[in-house]
Amino acid sequence: MQFRTRAIHVGQHADPATGAVVPPLYLASTFVQHQAGAWREFDYSRSGNPTRRALETTLASLEGGVAALAYSSGMAAIHGAMMLLAPGSHVVAGQDLYGGTYRLLHQVLAQQGISTTLVDTTQPDQVAAAITPQTRLIWIESPGNPLLSISDIAACAGLAHQHGALLAVDSTFATPVLTRPLELGADIVMHSATKYLGGHSDLLGGALIVAARDLYDRLYFLQNATGAVLGPVESFLCARGLKTLELRVREQSRTAQALAEYLAADRRVRRVYYPGLPAHPGHALAARQMQGGFGAMLSFEVAGDLDAARRVVQATRLFQLAVSLGAVESLIEQPATMSHASYAAEHRRRAGIADGLIRLSVGLEAFEDLRDDLDRALSLAGL
Repeated sequence: MQFRTRAIHVGQHADPATGAVVPPLYLASTFVQHQAGAWREFDYSRSGNPTRRALETTLASLEGGVAALAYSSGMAAIHGAMMLLAPGSHVVAGQDLYGGTYRLLHQVLAQQGISTTLVDTTQPDQVAAAITPQTRLIWIESPGNPLLSISDIAACAGLAHQHGALLAVDSTFATPVLTRPLELGADIVMHSATKYLGGHSDLLGGALIVAARDLYDRLYFLQNATGAVLGPVESFLCARGLKTLELRVREQSRTAQALAEYLAADRRVRRVYYPGLPAHPGHALAARQMQGGFGAMLSFEVAGDLDAARRVVQATRLFQLAVSLGAVESLIEQPATMSHASYAAEHRRRAGIADGLIRLSVGLEAFEDLRDDLDRALSLAGL
C-alpha cells in the first residue's frame, strides 16, 4: 500500500465487536487477567495500551521500522534514546540542534558522565574527526533546527556503524512523508509527535521508531521501567492526525517554497535558510534525500539586531508568536530568545544562530495571506 493509504489503515482497523470505523479509545489503566502470573497482551497501561499500540503500529509502518514506541513528549523520546548510553559514553551531535536537545546533553547527561561534541554534521569529515573510542551515539537533525541544514544520513550511518555506534535522526522537520532515515541506514528515528504527526497543536507526544528488534526490546524495557508513555487520548489524537499527514505536509511545503522565494527577493531580508532554494548549500543533497518537497520550516535573517527581529515577530497577525511548529496554523518565533535560548551564547554564535534570525512554521493558510502578513510586519518593524 502507498504511504497515505497505510497512514489511514495500518493499525487502524474497524472494531470487530461493533463495526466502528474508528478504533475505540481505551482509557483503562489496568486489564483483568485470566490467571495469576499468566499475562495477557495487555496488563497495565504503562506497559502497553491498545490505543497506543495502534498508533505505534502505524508509525512503524510509515517509517519502515520493525516497531515504534510512543512517549509522553518529544523530549521524553529523546531522553529514552539517550538512556541507552552508560556513564563514560560520548555523543557526537549536530550543532544545528533543537535547544531542548542541547539542554539535555549539556545540563543533564553531562552530570551523568556522558560527554558531547557538537559538530557541523553536514560535513562528514567533521563527524569522523569527532568520533572517539567512547562514542556510542551520533545524533543528527536533517533538516536542522533552526538553520535548516541538511546532513547526509547514509554517510553518517556508515560512520556510526564503522565505529560501533548508533545513528539516531531527529526527523521532526522532514516527517516520514519527505525522509525515512531508517531506509538510509539510521538505527533510530525520533519525532516530536506534538508537531506534524499530530498536526493540530492539541497534543504533546514523541516517538522512536527503530530498525532492529533487539534495539526495540532495550528501549521498551527502559520506557516501561521509567514510565514516560503517551496517554491514550493523545495516542488517539495523533493517530487521527496521521491520516492527513501527507496531504498537510505536501501542501505546507509548497507554500513554504513560495514564501522562501518571496523572502529571498526582498531587500529587507539579509538571508533565507530553506533547502528548497538552489542557493542553499544542502539543496542538491536535499533533492536526493527528501522526496517530493523540502519541508514547511524556513528561517530568515533581517538586517539589524535582536530588537529588529523582535519587532518583526511581534508585528505579524496570521503568523502567531509561539514556540512549536508543524500544525495547521502558521507560527513565528525568534530562536535566540525562544526555542534556542538554552544555548550558551558562544555555542549559538558558533552554530550561526544570529540575533536577527526568525523561524517560520508554515501552516495551511493561503500563500498570499501569509506573504502579505510578513510584508506588513517587515514594514512595521521599520526595515
